[in-house]
Amino acid sequence: MFRIGDKIVYPMHGAGVIEAIEEKEVLGQKQKYYVMKMPVGNMQVMIPMAKLEQLGVRSVIDMDALDKVLTILSEEETDLSTSWNRRFRKNMDKMKTGDIYQVAGVVRDLMRREKEKGLSTGERKMLDNARQILISELVLVKDIDQDQAIHLLDEVVNS
Repeated sequence: MFRIGDKIVYPMHGAGVIEAIEEKEVLGQKQKYYVMKMPVGNMQVMIPMAKLEQLGVRSVIDMDALDKVLTILSEEETDLSTSWNRRFRKNMDKMKTGDIYQVAGVVRDLMRREKEKGLSTGERKMLDNARQILISELVLVKDIDQDQAIHLLDEVVNS
């Protein structure tokens, strides 16, 4: 269970800080929700407390894990399959896990592929989403602003 002020990650949405715990009635049932404010996009998301495990909500990574993420981003591209739809499905499965290392691999592979060969529209949207998720967590872990996180990400992947 998380508390107000905790930094968490909501897979497929990104990282944020719990601002409040509210009880809402939805479809005749009262449920408690975490109200999470996201630093990237300045959005607020409500996460049902009863479904945290099912949704894959987790705490943000620590500095040691961040070092591993930066290493993954600087490694060679791993997904060299030519079929874009097979690559897309594989990357979508990785994104859904909420695992920061999997997301970092997707960002790295798609950024490099975009630079070399270009991306399909679907892959372009996936890259944008994966980058936002990764950037939102970088912002909270390193306590930097969004532009600094974008610069760091681009610098590491393109080095």
